[in-house]
Amino acid sequence: MTTYLVTIGLILILLLGWVTVQQFYRLFARRHPELGPFRSDSGGCGCCSQGSACSSDGCRDSHAG
Repeated sequence: MTTYLVTIGLILILLLGWVTVQQFYRLFARRHPELGPFRSDSGGCGCCSQGSACSSDGCRDSHAG
């Protein structure tokens, strides 16, 4: 029984740790906009307001300077 409780506790700690890391990443990205846009969990590149343009190389074409 203690094995189950320890396992549940470890999973909970890992999930809370992951949420904490994501929050720190968002804060860091907000404080340092010169490093580029925040990359969301949705898998997009985060460089455009259009999610569909990222899959069709729209970001590289519009930001290639």
